[in-house]
Amino acid sequence: MEGKKFLRHLFFLCGIIILLFFTISNLPYPPSNSLGCTTNSPWCTSSKNRFQFKTPHVIQFPSDSKLRRHSTAVPHHPLDPLTIPELNKVKKVIQSHDLFRNSNYALHSVVLDEPDKQLVLTWQKGDPLPPRKASVVARVSSVSHVLTVELETSKVILHETGPHSGYPTMTVEDMTSSTWAPLANADFNRTVIERGVDLADLACLPISSGWFGKSEEKRRLIKVQCYSMKDTANFYMRPIEGLTVLLDLDTKEVVEITDKGRNIPIPKAANTEYRFSAQNYHQSLINPISIEQPKGPSYTIEDDHLVKWANWEFHLKPDPRAGVIVSRAKVRDPGTGVMRDVMYKGFSSELFVPYMDPTDAWYFKTYMDAGEYGFGLQAMPLDPLNDCPRNAYYMDGVFPAADGTPYVRSNMVCVFESYGGDIGWRHSESPITGMGIREARPKVTLVVRMAASVANYDYIVDWEFQTDGLIRVKVGLSGILMVKGTSYVHMNQVNQQENLFGTLLSENVIGVIHDHYIAFYLDMDVDGSNNSFVKVNIERSNNPPKVSPRRSYLKAVKNVAKTERDAQIKLKLYDPAEFHVINPSKETRVGNPVGYKVVASGTAASLLDLDDPPQKRGAFTNNQIWVTPYNQKEQWAGGLFVYQSQGDDTLAVWSNRNRPIENKDIVLWYTLGFHHVPCQEDFPIMPTVSSSFDLKPVNFFESNPILNIPPNVEKDLPICNAAASA
Repeated sequence: MEGKKFLRHLFFLCGIIILLFFTISNLPYPPSNSLGCTTNSPWCTSSKNRFQFKTPHVIQFPSDSKLRRHSTAVPHHPLDPLTIPELNKVKKVIQSHDLFRNSNYALHSVVLDEPDKQLVLTWQKGDPLPPRKASVVARVSSVSHVLTVELETSKVILHETGPHSGYPTMTVEDMTSSTWAPLANADFNRTVIERGVDLADLACLPISSGWFGKSEEKRRLIKVQCYSMKDTANFYMRPIEGLTVLLDLDTKEVVEITDKGRNIPIPKAANTEYRFSAQNYHQSLINPISIEQPKGPSYTIEDDHLVKWANWEFHLKPDPRAGVIVSRAKVRDPGTGVMRDVMYKGFSSELFVPYMDPTDAWYFKTYMDAGEYGFGLQAMPLDPLNDCPRNAYYMDGVFPAADGTPYVRSNMVCVFESYGGDIGWRHSESPITGMGIREARPKVTLVVRMAASVANYDYIVDWEFQTDGLIRVKVGLSGILMVKGTSYVHMNQVNQQENLFGTLLSENVIGVIHDHYIAFYLDMDVDGSNNSFVKVNIERSNNPPKVSPRRSYLKAVKNVAKTERDAQIKLKLYDPAEFHVINPSKETRVGNPVGYKVVASGTAASLLDLDDPPQKRGAFTNNQIWVTPYNQKEQWAGGLFVYQSQGDDTLAVWSNRNRPIENKDIVLWYTLGFHHVPCQEDFPIMPTVSSSFDLKPVNFFESNPILNIPPNVEKDLPICNAAASA
């Protein structure tokens, strides 16, 4: 009896150790020793008040020189993110404030409280910076608070959060502690062992619970589901199907254990590995390729955040919730040489990922990755030469842990010039004209990239700047499917009337159908802040008989949106339109208003019932385009507090106020969507699938802005020695 008891304790301890190792390896890493360590973090151990960091071999920390640079950093621009000294100041002020003193608290967000837009617009390099402030979201004794910390005066201002539902973004500590909390429950441990999984092989995930009624109100809840990582790193393919733990996120109390999958086997580990080192054979399909720049890159990054390239200039910073923020984007006019405003601020505001399985262990999987998990918090260090090419520049993120201690996320964003053989413009004259004209120009672009690994899924977000004034925003999806265990090993076992809610990918593995939506906040300032939104309907006009041999033609009919509802747009293939943001007070030489247009690529629309609780929360997907008047408090499409929100503070709610938007400072919102019906090629890891949208000049320039750029000539290009032919 004592021996069995000892073994149970041994399994329990092994499970915690391995689980923590795996969780740390796959979630954002916390402070390193050089910057301090959060005392309530599972990443720390205490020895006579000296905290040390447990460093799994898979985590690479910033070099000492980087840490030293960050620890002495100072802001140079009004929009620069908070530095380590500033974050330390915030921590000190918070600790001494009456609200926090002698209280149990966690800081869920500490970011720059950006100055008023007009102050930023009028600021010039060399001017004093506006007063630096921190915007703080905190939970104190289980109550959410929003406050501002004035860094110069140490003054703390508390703000009313209003009657809205929901809780702040989870902290990394919330997520990691939730994954091991069920191991303290004997019923859970017994259930896992009865399902044939050793606790030492257990890996668990923290799954946001959404909101499905009053029974889930008045306390933070999270669901935990687990997997076997025996014989594979790809534990996602080995779910313990039907086992779900409902957990109180604040107390870590197990509220309920549901086990409805005892008849479903754990899928085998065979063929699930994706690591290069674990493959039985390797394919060499192409020769190595790289862009070489002997003269160095064509871009510069001043003061760590101001990017200048070709005819573009913009401010760039990592963000714990949005991932990356592009601000003050300007393009040089080729005729006047003046830098002209295009966009004040752009970022991914929210993600919505509903899975299409209404069964007990799946109905709640309706993730909102930015507001629940923090899109930037999930951004992993980029892999040089593979995530980004050799010529890339890397930018770190600096974020606070739950106790306010700052840490560095190395290589979170990369910037690089890209050339894939694309053509900027071209024309060759036909021989029948007698003119031997062949003119072509290469297209080189500047890419800003980040990649977030939100548990199993990987999102690659690119902001691509082109010399013709176009900005392309592209989202790539890769990573690993979230799969469902099944008793089926072949489709011939499945009754035709049965709904699998997905695709049988491998023996005992179903890839569940799901959607991805990414809502982008685009504060367009086209040649100034006051803009209008114009829907240009492309309509058929029929000719009366005898007027023309043509029976019909197309015409463009412009409609200026007066209020927000006029700008709620559902894209329709057979009701085509262009969508312009114009400056009605600025015209070209021939009298057209200057503008930019949003150009959709492949996208998807939500088909969920509007009254379905997940759709209420993700109501920003009801339309693909929205336009709202600028309001600094309206930046997160799912609301400020998304976790367990009820959809009462979303972009849809704001837009339905139907405020005036004509010739106002306006914000354009665009939602990019994907329907994903999994297929076997997605197993065990998905090839990247991408879609994008463009912000394209429309009568912004007097003519083609890259008319006079030179073509490539052989003498200007680097010479690489080719390998000897076989």
